[in-house]
Amino acid sequence: MEKAFYITTPIYYVNDRPHIGHASTTVWADVQARYQRLRGRRTFFLTGLDEHGIKVQQAAEKRGLPPQQHCDEMAPHFLALWKALNISQDDFVRTTEPRHKAVVQRFLAELHSKGAIYRKKYHGWYSKAAEQFVTEKEKVNGQFPAHLGEVVELEEENYFFRMSDHQEWLIRHIQEHPDWIQPSNRRNEILGALQKPLEDLCISRPKARLAWGIPLPFDPEYVTYVWVDALVNYISVPGYGTERFASFWPADFHLIAKDILTTHTVYWPTMLHAVGIPMPNRILAHGWWLMEREKMSKSLGNIISPQDYIEKYGADALRYFICRELQLANDTDFTEERFLRRFNADLANDLGNLVNRSLSMVHRYRQGNAPGRGAAGAVEEEICKLAAATFDAYHPAMESIAYSTALEAVWKLIARANRYVEETAPWKLAKDPAAASRLDAVLRLLTEISAALAYLVSPFMPDTAAKITNQLAIRDLTESRLRTLDLLSDGHALGPPAPLFPRQSASDCAASRAK
Repeated sequence: MEKAFYITTPIYYVNDRPHIGHASTTVWADVQARYQRLRGRRTFFLTGLDEHGIKVQQAAEKRGLPPQQHCDEMAPHFLALWKALNISQDDFVRTTEPRHKAVVQRFLAELHSKGAIYRKKYHGWYSKAAEQFVTEKEKVNGQFPAHLGEVVELEEENYFFRMSDHQEWLIRHIQEHPDWIQPSNRRNEILGALQKPLEDLCISRPKARLAWGIPLPFDPEYVTYVWVDALVNYISVPGYGTERFASFWPADFHLIAKDILTTHTVYWPTMLHAVGIPMPNRILAHGWWLMEREKMSKSLGNIISPQDYIEKYGADALRYFICRELQLANDTDFTEERFLRRFNADLANDLGNLVNRSLSMVHRYRQGNAPGRGAAGAVEEEICKLAAATFDAYHPAMESIAYSTALEAVWKLIARANRYVEETAPWKLAKDPAAASRLDAVLRLLTEISAALAYLVSPFMPDTAAKITNQLAIRDLTESRLRTLDLLSDGHALGPPAPLFPRQSASDCAASRAK
């Protein structure tokens, strides 16, 4: 069987409800999964929840609940958001599931049998927020960074993975595969960190201190460090240890945010290398959303709820904004004003207006039936070439998850089509019986462009694409015919037109915030 295209998100902590950061990484992954399916490739898209560790245990204690009950009550919030956002995951893993626990224990047993794990007493600094031991070299101006939270001195006996044994291999692998970590500034960050000696990784926690976790297979008095547990989900769900595993692994993309770069580009590959499992093909770490140049956090009270935007503007508008604005290499400010500008300019004025007036004119002037080619000329030929060029630019950008680049190419076609409407003025041609053939050419081209746009935006805005295809009364979007703007048969009956994105006013936006 041909290997599936396999894409993952990180699995998310259930210490609180999902926010815009969770939504953004998941939307990015969903867009890629939909794109690969559009291209006819068998695709497996995995997301899920990280339900073990001290943060989850503390969140459960704060609510006065057993950890499992807390997880069972939080999981539906994520699933509800994924449904609202039209996320098309093929599987949703929870690390408290037996199928995952079994693979974690198998993986640890293999590491242990290969001599990659040892036990020792450790005295040092422990970050409660990061759930990991830290060293003095991580201090900045004599202080541990704020993101580590409270750092306490701790002495205890634990199990360690010989991560340091794989440092030279990891450096070579990164250097020999320049696209393995994306973008390049993240790759350089990891290579810079690897210039210092790599510490071995503590992979256990004593049950006396933390009971909520997967027991080590070789010592039940200890539970697995949450990051080892979480990372193994990428191989547990596709069936590590079974025949079907090879039809999924290696993952084509691990999509993450930049704050978990080290765990995915140092911890995970060195553990895989120690067991002898091939590396994932690419690890892509995007930037953060900021609010007035501050990282969003619950403590600062600047968390954005994706549900609010879905209710006000629709899931497709939020999906589009995430893919058009969130940057790979840098951080991005999120404001409702910025969102509203994109909504009105790109979705209501550009895409929505083009499709609505194009199809409305076919109904008004040709009784809703796609006209023949008519008297096409040089300008139609120019736009047909632009459509083909749009597809040529779109596909490589999509394959590399350069979503903003792909959308810029699509919007150039939209902008040209809108100018074409003004240049040709179909409403004037309709008044001149001698211009009937010329009107046919204009309306036919605009209808074909609408069909091409339904295809191009479908990974980003599946509901919008469905609305366009319903208005066109078509089902089969064949790319070879779309790229040449030659999909529809003469006389094809269109469905009734309807607006895609009603324009939103700034006053409505302000009134909504005031509530």
